[in-house]
Amino acid sequence: MQEAPLFWLLPAGLFLLVFYTWPLLDVIRLSFTNASLIGGDYEYGFDSYRRLFRDPATMRSLQITLIFAGGSVLLKLTLGMLLALAIDAGVKRGLKGMVVVRTSILAAWVIPGVIVGVLWKLLLSTSSHGLLNYWISEAFGTSVPFLTDTRLALLTAILANVWRGVAFTMIILYAGLQKIPAELYEAARIDGANAWARFRYVTLPQLVPVVFVSLVLMTISGVNTFDLIVALTEGGPARATEVIGLSVYQQVFKFMNLGRGAAVAVLLLAINLLMTLVYLWLLRVNRQAD
Repeated sequence: MQEAPLFWLLPAGLFLLVFYTWPLLDVIRLSFTNASLIGGDYEYGFDSYRRLFRDPATMRSLQITLIFAGGSVLLKLTLGMLLALAIDAGVKRGLKGMVVVRTSILAAWVIPGVIVGVLWKLLLSTSSHGLLNYWISEAFGTSVPFLTDTRLALLTAILANVWRGVAFTMIILYAGLQKIPAELYEAARIDGANAWARFRYVTLPQLVPVVFVSLVLMTISGVNTFDLIVALTEGGPARATEVIGLSVYQQVFKFMNLGRGAAVAVLLLAINLLMTLVYLWLLRVNRQAD
């Protein structure tokens, strides 16, 4: 048995085959059909894919997904970098409370997306139980339609996603900061470099591989966001926040179009595979650089 490690991998392999590989293959099969969730006979063909790329709603959903993921990535990277630099500086200076600060930031990351969506909905709702709008109404006599305005709703969803996920970016960047040799900073100080120059010419170049990896991981996370959106806006108003993952849900469970929903899911799978290949390529480049 000790000379046959594949034997010990057999249970995990069977688990993956039954609960992951087979459902995945079945989704791909269904994407070539006109199957309905209510049952009945169906035919095979490419009609689901032809309609998919001709459907303005699906293309709009893909556009919203790219805006949502892009906005989330940009803000997560910026805030994550600032937090990582601040915590790194605090630790190096021996400031107290750094562990508490890191724990507080990480707390949002471990909260499930559905709960985050519900919390932000309670906070920003224009109804009587909306906490933030209550204060705004008391101060200015009016409320802000964070969740009912088509533009503000998408921005609100992005901010909620950033609040939840910025901790992950901070962790990756903070780990990258620990790998930068202190000698580089000492040499820069001797040369008269100020804080901005040290960041631009020492910190940032050393963090480039870590930044690229975190960009790919954040993009994958943003493209696949579903739970937070469905709890916060349910894709509204007027489908303004209907990301591609929510589009799959709508096609299958609202319009009962199983084949069409499977085709959208395969499109999402293709995007994820592309981003995964980019991630693996970046890992290989980083290993070669090390």
